[in-house]
Amino acid sequence: MNNSRPSHRANDQLRPISIQRHYTRHAEGSVLISFGDTCVLCTASIEDRTPIWLRGKGEGWITAEYGMLPCATHSRTQREATRGGQSGRTMEIQRLIGRSLRACVDRKILGERVITVDCDVIQADGGTRTAAITGGYVALADAINQLIKRENMKRHPLVAEVAAVSVGICRGLAVLDLDYAEDSTCYTDMNVVMNGKHEFIEIQGTAEQQAFCRDDMTEMLGLAEKGIDELIAAQRAALKS
Repeated sequence: MNNSRPSHRANDQLRPISIQRHYTRHAEGSVLISFGDTCVLCTASIEDRTPIWLRGKGEGWITAEYGMLPCATHSRTQREATRGGQSGRTMEIQRLIGRSLRACVDRKILGERVITVDCDVIQADGGTRTAAITGGYVALADAINQLIKRENMKRHPLVAEVAAVSVGICRGLAVLDLDYAEDSTCYTDMNVVMNGKHEFIEIQGTAEQQAFCRDDMTEMLGLAEKGIDELIAAQRAALKS
């Protein structure tokens, strides 16, 4: 154990992960995922339509919406609808979730359908976007599995698992899965999205207080890969349960 982390975790240790499937009644896929004290409700719903720009092309679309409940953080924040629109942060995160989940689906096999993955943060303690992607994949998988049974599809649209985790440089050390106490003070913050084939889908890295070197990045990516392997194992176990 490394007592230099506020959570007293080892540098390469994830927070406790919980994935609860079938959390709500009506969505084709629904998951409550927890990364420690960060909790996100992910629901996946299927519509037999296609966006205008895809009509007649015989392929579907995966999109995402993201939001935080007013008391997800220490103080109540207004719902974005009452402020007249989404913030730039919200739009950036939901686009990331959508890009990440589209990378795990063969949209030709999916056919002319839209699957929307809604990610609502119930409680935030850092890593809400990575939890949303990781839980969103499980909700998406459940929705697609229902579609396959309903339509008697012969081929599976899912091509690989997708999961995401944060890494960073805190107090001079590379660490895995930042909670809020680390995220708010770290020198470098990076979000990494990978698939089950050990391929990168997206890397978002920012120097918050001081620049980082190539060796730092290599070490952080190594931690991210280890963490994502563990998250994908948790996804597989959840989907088999």
